[in-house]
Amino acid sequence: MTIRYSVIEIFTSEGARCHNRVLYEEVLAFVRGLKIAARCTVTRGTDACYEDGGTATQNIVDLSYNLPLKIEIILPSAELDPVMEVLEQMVCEGIVGVRELSVYWHKAKKRLLPPQIKVRDVMTATPKRVHRNTPVDEVVRLLLSSTFTGVPVVDEQDRPVGLISQSDLIYRAGMPMRLALMANSEPERVDGILKSLAEMTAEAIMTRPDVHIQEDALMADGVNLMLEKKVKRLLVVDAWGKLTGIVSRMDIFQTITRESPDWKAVRRGEIKMADAHFVSDIMRRDTQTVSPDAPVEEVLHLIDADDIQRVAVVDEAGRLLGLISDRNLLSAFSDDQPGIWRYLTRFLPFAEKGQREKALQERLRSRKAGEVMKTEIVTVREDAFIEDAIQIMTEKGFKRLPVVDEDGIYRGMINRDSLLRAGFENRA
Repeated sequence: MTIRYSVIEIFTSEGARCHNRVLYEEVLAFVRGLKIAARCTVTRGTDACYEDGGTATQNIVDLSYNLPLKIEIILPSAELDPVMEVLEQMVCEGIVGVRELSVYWHKAKKRLLPPQIKVRDVMTATPKRVHRNTPVDEVVRLLLSSTFTGVPVVDEQDRPVGLISQSDLIYRAGMPMRLALMANSEPERVDGILKSLAEMTAEAIMTRPDVHIQEDALMADGVNLMLEKKVKRLLVVDAWGKLTGIVSRMDIFQTITRESPDWKAVRRGEIKMADAHFVSDIMRRDTQTVSPDAPVEEVLHLIDADDIQRVAVVDEAGRLLGLISDRNLLSAFSDDQPGIWRYLTRFLPFAEKGQREKALQERLRSRKAGEVMKTEIVTVREDAFIEDAIQIMTEKGFKRLPVVDEDGIYRGMINRDSLLRAGFENRA
């Protein structure tokens, strides 16, 4: 069985322009931007004569400025007509022809990132930064007012010397809860936490040495470095070692969504894809679940004991009904925020929390998971490709995504780290 393809041949020259731009460069950019199963090749000739009487030859310097070019575009025949409509307006000088091509197979290696993408193309430029003597409370204020959870520490020459992440704030500075949860706490309590952190400096709690990379390095090498060092972000420096940017996993996913081909459209062309990875290959299967009738106290025990941030609520058949996070609990018990806040504080043992909050504990036993769970949830199928999951998590800004099968049965959870590893680890 053969696949119907077409070959578009454009005979032109180096000097040909498209709206004052080099024609072959514009055609290459156009084909790449289509994100379909198409390939484009530009071949330079050695000698030529043209219909206006002009000639070109590489043997004479004065006649070598306008050497002939042949541009070939190979694509599925079903994609031909819309491409030709654009090329008709684009090719202002040259001859364009089309011929049919019987393709016996089309094999493509699947890359999430185009290989030519560099770190500077992906990074967030001129990131926020702090200095070694910056008080930790100022660091937390900066992070609470931002969308990121890590900040570089630089010296007097603006060279990175460390990085402060949320983990550093919790385990080294003693911040009692995650930034997202802290942002939803009552102002008086947040002020108290900030006051307790004011005596420490960034240098005392930062992670060092920082993990950084040159801005001209290939992003594929940057991803390998992130996986090797097991870090969520990379600091980016210029040739003089000064901080110029930062690359997070979300920056990488946004670039994948923007730059990668439309793999669904590519697969429709009956193309054999190498290195395909499915969501089922990477999801965490030991994620905790509860029934909708489970007491909220049981949910708190799970969050407290396993250091997880999401508990799935499922029915008797295992179908996903909702999710519960510590933020959902804070909202559900907003009328007793100080009490529930103490339950969610990281460094207070659960038994002690129960002794201090007898009345609240009774409420936690009486209220059910089904009453506090979030039911408007976004899921991904276990048979989806990982790029589909990346697109969902990028568009929604999710760090985690629940996985279900075709019947809505809950199968597990995926996160940014698992997606990054599945997409890049052990790939040439």
